Amino acid sequence: MKYRPLGKTGLNVSEISFGTWAIGGSWGQTDERESLRALDKAMDEGVNFFDTADVYGDGRSERLLAQATKGKEDRIYIATKFCRAGDIHDPATYSEARVREWCEASLKRLDRETIDLYQIHCPPLAILQQGSVFEVLDKLQQEGKIRAYGVSVESVEEGLFCLKQPGVQALQVIFNLFRQKPLAELLPRAAAQEVGLLVRLPLASGLLTGKFTSDSRFENEDHRNFNRDGQHFNVGETFAGLPFAKGVELAGELAWIAEGRDSMTRASLRWILDQPEITCVIPGFKNVAQVEDNLAAQSAASFTDEEQARLAAFYKESVHEHIRGSY
Repeated sequence: MKYRPLGKTGLNVSEISFGTWAIGGSWGQTDERESLRALDKAMDEGVNFFDTADVYGDGRSERLLAQATKGKEDRIYIATKFCRAGDIHDPATYSEARVREWCEASLKRLDRETIDLYQIHCPPLAILQQGSVFEVLDKLQQEGKIRAYGVSVESVEEGLFCLKQPGVQALQVIFNLFRQKPLAELLPRAAAQEVGLLVRLPLASGLLTGKFTSDSRFENEDHRNFNRDGQHFNVGETFAGLPFAKGVELAGELAWIAEGRDSMTRASLRWILDQPEITCVIPGFKNVAQVEDNLAAQSAASFTDEEQARLAAFYKESVHEHIRGSY
């Protein structure tokens, strides 16, 4: 496993880390024993950074992480998030009392004294601009409740605003072959300020595995079914904001990237790792087989300059116009 510095936090984290949205249950049925086996396998392979949120399975993911990482707190780092359990547009959701309540609840579920990275979970830009939530996080950091804090953002505009806040040490962004907009300004600016960059949805909800067809179906409790068109939260969180059929079509046009890299999954993750500004990519895992497949991206062949240019042109000419939602 290779490791990269998480901004100025002093932490070195695995370049492929573990996203736990899937084991929380919003990606179809999950098996707790299989989830724990996947977590153990990831740690055995050198993964030392896990991303979760209080709303993933209503705390289920945090509790599973506590169970899997017990006694390893000094070498296994956890990032969690808050605010989606409330009305994200209501300033009261970000009051000191509410944020402290959520922080303490996460600490209890994680069975830890300190959260390594505490992230605001996709708040509206208007809330960020009010600024008071950053003051609350500063207090929690000073008290030792959290080691560092950051923001999970939906758009480049939100990310650029967060970079103006001196206490923000990490940004979590949607970034993949279908969502290349952050390359132009957000990534280089974050790197220049030594702010960590965590990449979520690197496989565009599975589209970039190349395994779906237009006839693919998902379980009722899977967000790829109930949020396909943004019915419950930002459409960009599902299939990168692309209409499903269009996403399947575009993924088919990218099949060539798997040549010499074994699979589209490994190639898609490799492309992200090839961007030097990125701290880590956090694909979701539900089982040991997915852990093994995703971690194999480390040894996949890097993309040549010619291939990078081809992918940039593909995004601009074929993908960008079809993306919906805040971006």
